[in-house]
Amino acid sequence: MSTIEKALAKNKKTLANKPESTEEIKQSAPVKSEEQTVVVEPSSNSAANEAKAEIYIDNDKLTERGFLHSGGTAHHQQEEFRHIKRKLLNNAFGPAAKTLRQSNLVMVSSANPNEGKTFISINLALSIALEQDKTVLLVDADVLRPSLHRELEFENNTGLLDYLCGNSDDVAEIIYPTNIPNLRIMPAGRAHHLTNELLASDRMAQLSKELSQRYPDRIVVFDCPPLLGVTETPVLASLVGQAVVVAEESKTKLDDIKRATSQLDEELAVGFVLNKTIKTSKDIYGYYGYGYGRKK
Repeated sequence: MSTIEKALAKNKKTLANKPESTEEIKQSAPVKSEEQTVVVEPSSNSAANEAKAEIYIDNDKLTERGFLHSGGTAHHQQEEFRHIKRKLLNNAFGPAAKTLRQSNLVMVSSANPNEGKTFISINLALSIALEQDKTVLLVDADVLRPSLHRELEFENNTGLLDYLCGNSDDVAEIIYPTNIPNLRIMPAGRAHHLTNELLASDRMAQLSKELSQRYPDRIVVFDCPPLLGVTETPVLASLVGQAVVVAEESKTKLDDIKRATSQLDEELAVGFVLNKTIKTSKDIYGYYGYGYGRKK
């Protein structure tokens, strides 16, 4: 073989071993770093996954509609909600938590419709969101007549029912952050004709367990349907550790409250809120008279 032939053969061998392009170099590189990225990315959903979308809540409109979003006011309602949330937080994270099942899950309901349960649910969530070391998830569990999206003026996006139907596999996909620090919202989702069966399913039980354990500093507030005449609410009551029952002054009958609370589990810590009470001539929409204790 001539010297020229030897040189050509050597050059050909070198070119055969050399990657032909930048893309080929990338493909020939170890894939270890990509595999590590996939492993590090939480499949269950941390706060990073929750940041896919944000619900914007207009603070000015909150004030117009009677909701208390600021902790800087001396409004008597703000103080009343502080007293209520303190009891809820103490039961959720204090010594009583050991005696309650999923103590950081709180349902808010009423005996009958239109007694102000959603008003109480939202204000409780807003008050808890003011805490420095706690977060709150507000769930629209009134799947028969969802109203959080109307009250707070956002779209009823993919939510609870979609997850229970299997249309969404990741809990993080139905938990939306808001522009209010420490507040997250889970909408009701699209209507379904099997709401009772979905809420009574193993998937719902597993979801409630995950929500309870997901973040150790979180309170979950469920805005539930009324207790009387609705089969969904007692089902939800079996999944939570605390219940707040709302009654409207001069309207709700004592017999209705007794019948409503008789459907709640005896192990629940149950509190009562008297809503729409007349305090002064300038402030006629509020509540007071909060009681709390184990159901007997």
